[in-house]
Formats: sequence, C-alpha cells, structure tokens
Amino acid sequence: MHPIARNKARLYPELAAGGFTRRDGTIAFYARVNALLAQTSRVLDFGAGRGRGHEDECQFRKSLLQLNGKAAEIIGVDVDPVVTTNPNLDQAMIIEPSQPINLPDNHFDIIVADWVLEHLDDPVWFAAEMQRLLKPGGWLCARTPNKWGLTGVGARLLPNRFHSSMLHKLSDTRQEQDVFPTRYRLNTLSAVRRYFPERLWEQCSYIENAEPPYVLRSVAASRMVQLFWRLSPTGFYTNLFVFLRKRPG
Repeated sequence: MHPIARNKARLYPELAAGGFTRRDGTIAFYARVNALLAQTSRVLDFGAGRGRGHEDECQFRKSLLQLNGKAAEIIGVDVDPVVTTNPNLDQAMIIEPSQPINLPDNHFDIIVADWVLEHLDDPVWFAAEMQRLLKPGGWLCARTPNKWGLTGVGARLLPNRFHSSMLHKLSDTRQEQDVFPTRYRLNTLSAVRRYFPERLWEQCSYIENAEPPYVLRSVAASRMVQLFWRLSPTGFYTNLFVFLRKRPG
C-alpha cells in the first residue's frame, strides 16, 4: 500500500466503509452541487481542465464528480487548451483571461468553479461574467482554499515558481501540468461579499476543514494539523465553499 493511503487509513478508519473519510471535501462540495442539479439544468464548468474523477477509485465520489448525464447541457471553459480533451463536456471552449466569454446572457442554471478562484487575476471581471451568464435564481458553486487557512498561507509564503516542485513532493496525485500560479484575490468570505453584494446575490457560503492538505505522508504532521483545527477559530479553516444564488431582476 502507498504510504499516503496507509497513513490515511490509520487517521480515518471509516475509510473502509465506502472509500471516503468524514472530512472528504470533494464529497461535501459535490453533494451540494448535485443537490442543486436537475435534468433540465444548463451547467457551465468554469476552469474545467482535463476533467475530474476519471481515475478516482471511490465510486461514490466519482459518481458525484461527473455531472455529465445528469443535466441538459454541460459546457466547459478554460484558459488551458487541455479543456478540449475533457470527456465530461458537451462543448469545450478556450477563453482568454479577463475577456468576455462568448456565451449568451442568462443562459446557465449552475456554474461550477472548482479550485479556480485562487488563480483569478481579476475578480471584478469574474463577478461581472457570473452575473451575466447565470439565469435569475441560478447558482454559482465554487470551492477554493481559504486565504487564511494552512494551504492558503503556505501557498502565499512560497513563491509560485516553487509550487510545482513542492506539490510533487507532498502529493502523489497532482500532475505538474495542473499546477497554476495562485493570486488569492477572492479567497475570503469578506472578499466574496464585496465582489458579490447582497443586493445582487443570496449568500450561502461557508468555511470548512477537509482532510489535512498535503501532509498525509506523515501521520504526526497530519495529527498536528488536526490539533490546530480543534484549537483555531473558523476563520483559519482550510476550504472556502462558495454558494451564491443570483437574485431576480
């Protein structure tokens, strides 16, 4: 057994019951996305990349990750041309940063942006495009590191040029081509409220901890992170889950 898998099993014995832990952030996020999804939904996967879940050994998590077949339409956009190889999409588009997306106004019921907000250069542009593309009553669903969580603080202390090599040492699943520069300009609840004001958006966002990020090679380090979580206030939790509903009119 791989050391990370072995350590994970030691830290989370419930893993044997279904293949996922009680702190599985992917399940927490995509369970809520699936709850908002309908067969008639038009979905935009913003930052779709090469696709998610193809090699996931947990069938339950994989079933939540893959939205194709559950909605009327799934369009994926990304600045990386690799999006054209994504098998989960009905249509793939390459976009330019901070440029208008060539898609109609008020078209989508749900927009998913998974691990994207931390890479944004221009939150004003992003908020304006989300407002334009979503139907009234539609949902923006995003998962991103909390700026003041351990992952966010570590990423901002480490220069972007070292991210690929560090992630290669800490994770056995993250591919080098999937590591992009981080900005952390839309990674706090206060920033979400600033760029997505209450008069335009119903706010349902929250901060939560997932499995200890990038420390599963060491049981001792993982337990230190767990202790830090128990002692720290919510503002220092790891992940920011953004759920915003566009208000009518």
